[in-house]
Amino acid sequence: MTQGGTAQTPRTPSLSRRVLRNVLLPLALAWTLGAAIALGVAYYFSEQAFDRAMLNDAYALAANVRSAERDIEFMLNPRGVATTLFDRVETVYFAVLRPDGTLISGHGGLHAPLPEPGANKPHRFSDIVYQGKALRAVALRHEEPSPYFVVVAQTTRGRTEPVRRLLGYAFLPQIGLLLLLAVWLWRGVRHDLRPLGALQEALDRRDGRDLAPVPVVRGSREVERLGDAVNALLERLGHSARAQREFAGNVAHELRTPLAGIRALADYGLAHADPAVWRDQLERIAASQARASHLIDQLLGLALADEVDTALQRAPVRLDELAEQAVLRHLARADALGVDLGARGLEASVTVRANAALVEGILDNLIDNALRYGGRTITVELAGRTLGVVDDGPGIPGEARCDLMRRWSQGAAGQKLGQGTGLGLAIVARYAQLLGARLTLEAATPSGLRVGVAFEG
Repeated sequence: MTQGGTAQTPRTPSLSRRVLRNVLLPLALAWTLGAAIALGVAYYFSEQAFDRAMLNDAYALAANVRSAERDIEFMLNPRGVATTLFDRVETVYFAVLRPDGTLISGHGGLHAPLPEPGANKPHRFSDIVYQGKALRAVALRHEEPSPYFVVVAQTTRGRTEPVRRLLGYAFLPQIGLLLLLAVWLWRGVRHDLRPLGALQEALDRRDGRDLAPVPVVRGSREVERLGDAVNALLERLGHSARAQREFAGNVAHELRTPLAGIRALADYGLAHADPAVWRDQLERIAASQARASHLIDQLLGLALADEVDTALQRAPVRLDELAEQAVLRHLARADALGVDLGARGLEASVTVRANAALVEGILDNLIDNALRYGGRTITVELAGRTLGVVDDGPGIPGEARCDLMRRWSQGAAGQKLGQGTGLGLAIVARYAQLLGARLTLEAATPSGLRVGVAFEG
C-alpha cells in the first residue's frame, strides 16, 4: 500500500522479457531432457562395455580351471591371476566355487547371485557389497564334466568416471551456448521491437487534437499491421471529429435565422393587445418552428450519414415494403396539400442488401422535396432494383442538377418559395454513396423530375 492508501499496480513484464522467457525456457528444458537422455544412453552402453569386459575375465579364469569327475583344480598361480585380471583403475576380486558354495580359489566370502539352472544364459550380472564396498559382479556357471562357478567382481570408480566426464563435456558447453543464445535473442528481440517503441513514443508526443497518421517503420508484418490499425483508427476519429465540427457549425449557422425570426415574431405579438395580431403571430411562429424542426432533422440525417461511413451494417431489405411504408407516412400531408401521392411497381417483391434506415431516409427526403417543389402528382415507383420518385412539377434544368446535390445548394423554386435548406438532395446523394447505389436525376415526361436510386444485388 502507498502512503495515500491506494494499492500499487504490479509491474507488467516487458514484451521482450516475455518473448525471451517463452523461447529460452522451453529450449533449456528440451536441451536438458535431451542431454539427460543422451547421458542415460551413454551410461547404458558404457555399463554394457564394462560388463562384457568383466564377463571376458570370468571366461578367462574359467579356461584355467581343470574339472574332473571327482575334483576341480584352479591352474593359475597368483601372478597369472594378476595378469589375467589386471586393471589400473578398478580393484578386481574373484572366486571359484563349488556348487555347494565352498571356495576352490580366490577371495573368501565373495558371493553373488548365481544363474538359475536351465537359464538361457550361463552368466548373471548383479550389484553386491563385499567388505563394505559396492561392487559390480558376474557369476559364470560351468556344467561339465563337474559343475562349478566363477565369480568376478570389481569396483565401479572407472565406470562412473566416463559418465562424469561426459556430463561435463555435454552440459557445460550447452549452458554456454544457451547463454550466448540468450544474449543473441535479447539483442534480436530488442532490435525487432524498436519500431514498436518508436510508435509508442510518437503516440505519447501527440496532442489530443492531432489525428494525423503516425509514421510506421516497415520492420515486421506485426508492427506494420499495428501501425496501420492505429492510423485507421485515427482516420476514423478524424472523420468523426470533422463531422461533429461541421454539424455544430451547420446548426449554429442555420438555426440563428429561424430562432431570431421566432423571437422577433414573439416580441411583436407581445407588443400588441389585439388577439387577432396574437393569432397571426402564433401561426407564423408555428410555421417558423416547423421549418426549424425540419432543418434540424435534415442536419441530423446528414450527420448520421457522415458517422455511418465506417460502420454501416447491411442486411437483406424489401424495397417494395419500404416504398409502401414511405407512401403511407406522407399520405396525410399530401392530402392536406392537395397532392395525389401514389405508387407504381410494388406488386413484385424486390430484395437487396442495404441499410433500411438509409433507404427510408432516401425516400423521405425525395418525397419531401417533391411535396415542396413538385406539381400535383407524385409517384413512388419501383422498376427492378431501381427505386425512384417522379413528380409533374417544373423540374430542374440539366445544368443545375449536379449543383443541387451539394450541401446548402437551392434551386430557383426553393429560393422563390423560401422553403428548404438545400440539404435534401445532398442527404440523398450521401446515402446513395454509402449504399453503393447510383443516383440519377432525369426529366420526367411530359414535365417534372424523376429521381432514381439504382441498388446493387
